[in-house]
Amino acid sequence: MRGLLSPVLFAVSALAAPQVFPDRSAQAQSGTLDGVRIDAIPVKAPVAEIVAAAIPSDGWTVTCDSSQAGNDCSNAIDGSADTFWLTDAAAALPQSIVVDMKTTRLVGNITIQPRQDGTPTGNIGQHQVFLSEDGTNWGNPVALGTYLDDSKMKTTIFTPGNARYVRITSLSEAGNRGSVMSIAELNVYDATTEPPPSPAVAGSWALTVDFPLVPVSAAIEWSSGRLLVWSSFTSNAFGGGAGQGHQTVTAIYDPATQLVSQRTVTNTDHDMFCEGLSLDADGRIVAAGGNSDRGTSIYDSVADSWSDGGDLIKPRGYQSQATLSDGRLFTIGASWSGGSSTDNPKDGEVYDSATNAWTALPGCPVDPMLTSDPEDVSLGHIYRGDNHGWLFGWKDGSVFQAGPAVAMNWYGTSGTGSQSAAGNRASDADSMCGNAIMYDAVAGKILTLGGSPNYVTNWNPVSSTFLVAVLTEIDSYSTANAHIITLAEPNTTPEVTTINSMAFPRAFHNSIILPNGKVFITGGQYFAVGFTDQTPQLIPEMWDPATQAFTQMAPISIPRNYHSTGLLLPDATVFNGGGGLCGDGCATNHPDGQIYRPAYLYNADGSPADRPVIDVVSAGEVAAGGQLSITTSGPAVTEYALIRLSSTTHTVNTDQRRIALTPATSGDQSGAVTVTVPQDPGVALPGYWYLFALTEAGVPSVAKYVKVTNGG
Repeated sequence: MRGLLSPVLFAVSALAAPQVFPDRSAQAQSGTLDGVRIDAIPVKAPVAEIVAAAIPSDGWTVTCDSSQAGNDCSNAIDGSADTFWLTDAAAALPQSIVVDMKTTRLVGNITIQPRQDGTPTGNIGQHQVFLSEDGTNWGNPVALGTYLDDSKMKTTIFTPGNARYVRITSLSEAGNRGSVMSIAELNVYDATTEPPPSPAVAGSWALTVDFPLVPVSAAIEWSSGRLLVWSSFTSNAFGGGAGQGHQTVTAIYDPATQLVSQRTVTNTDHDMFCEGLSLDADGRIVAAGGNSDRGTSIYDSVADSWSDGGDLIKPRGYQSQATLSDGRLFTIGASWSGGSSTDNPKDGEVYDSATNAWTALPGCPVDPMLTSDPEDVSLGHIYRGDNHGWLFGWKDGSVFQAGPAVAMNWYGTSGTGSQSAAGNRASDADSMCGNAIMYDAVAGKILTLGGSPNYVTNWNPVSSTFLVAVLTEIDSYSTANAHIITLAEPNTTPEVTTINSMAFPRAFHNSIILPNGKVFITGGQYFAVGFTDQTPQLIPEMWDPATQAFTQMAPISIPRNYHSTGLLLPDATVFNGGGGLCGDGCATNHPDGQIYRPAYLYNADGSPADRPVIDVVSAGEVAAGGQLSITTSGPAVTEYALIRLSSTTHTVNTDQRRIALTPATSGDQSGAVTVTVPQDPGVALPGYWYLFALTEAGVPSVAKYVKVTNGG
């Protein structure tokens, strides 16, 4: 094992039961799933084993809003899945059940077994989970969301909290079969981690959101601030089913109502798993390729509808996609689906949202941006080396490719396209599934973080713990490397500066720009291998561009590894969710997300900070180079910032970037002030942006939405 390993590298989450590996002697398990040996993917522990890990319910009592004769709420804690609690059919929702554990303890998750008699009526859909020490003061829910409508055990993991009482409130029946609610067994589990640190110092993970799917892709709706997520043709797998290539299971979390809704998109005949993803100049969510390797689907949040956007020129999956200064979209690479670049080079192409048409750019070759992945050598063709490019739309319709290959490139999108080399990323290596973030668009500053030299490895666990695993064939150890790339004009060699490393090596992590200009880094693995929760990095970090220092933040409760997502929400909190998508019975499916509240939202004593309010913005749309007049109230404002709304999948987020806005006058910026948007649409990309006002202490407002146009 290489180097010194921090103790947290092998920390485990507050899972209800240990992971179990399948019988490796079975020849049927000798295949691979997305490059990972099937016999290395842990399966869910048996229900009996999960229940055995719960807090014993001896002496507990339970109350509920209603019940039917013979189906009392005491059945939910009687230790038998053959009995169940069922609410009165005449009782309206919401319906709640409250467990009194008689003593206060630090709890970290619950499990719910639906009724097991073959009747789905009463399966819980939308729900809330509350904790209380006295049974009277419940505060805000620690978890909420929507469960999948089936008879399988549901697990909700949340930030550890002290509780004697646990309350589950059902807001809807999962299949819309009436208003009844049912639970066969409700179990509560001790937290396996320490109580969270002070939120004033490390922030806090304030809420778990349960989804009826694994959120592998995510995007923000500009018209509502809702979070749109999706998995694949089904909720927990991406291959081997009848709907593969023809539909996508989606869900929407609405922070305003705190409800999760679900929808299966069939009208575009497109399985959007492993797609290229970005927001266009009108704020529409554009997903191209993936499991359906030629399809393009467009989501219009105003109409709340999906439409067919036409076919790609080259079939692709695992590509990146970036918005250009003229509003078009650029994509390149992606041999995961649609054949290999070896046989049919996945060179660049551009998309015009106005005409719903892709145009080939043969002058934008994929070869210069390839990583040197041993799996490609083993296969004899490109499969991994052209995946997940770190793409940034820049001036004059150019695109800068910052990684994951160590070789960087410029791509031009006029005419038939062009390409020029931009040097190497200093002493870094190929950094597949690392992050690249344009944290200061005006100065052309890009922060790159982590990644591993190769995409995935075949590894052969000889027991259920990674510590004694036998690693074979390919090096997938991630790095903690960090660099700053400073762009100038297109087709010039950028400056690359190596800075102090992160505290923890990571791949599959997510990095999110905050309103105050800092970058929040969450999740990932030390040894990067898909579909496992081994070697998770559970301690996030915060990077400060002023000091270039990394500071450790409040730990997460759930590993966020392969297929995880992370985005900034309009209230200046962060969503971090997903991981897995490895099929029914896989232990590392995480159909949930958590909301992180940064320390800037707290006073020193942990109470909520007083936030400024943006009362008036002179226009909802402004051209690059134009001005906005902003009126605020509340605490004194000293600065403003624009952050572009964004989308993400597979660690790639080409949309997000931050612009610090300089007011016309200095000092207290409360009242009406004027700010100027940068002149160049390659800096202020067309599309929708969050507008934040911040106090001198960095406390942000809730965002307003501003559409920036390229002035064309």
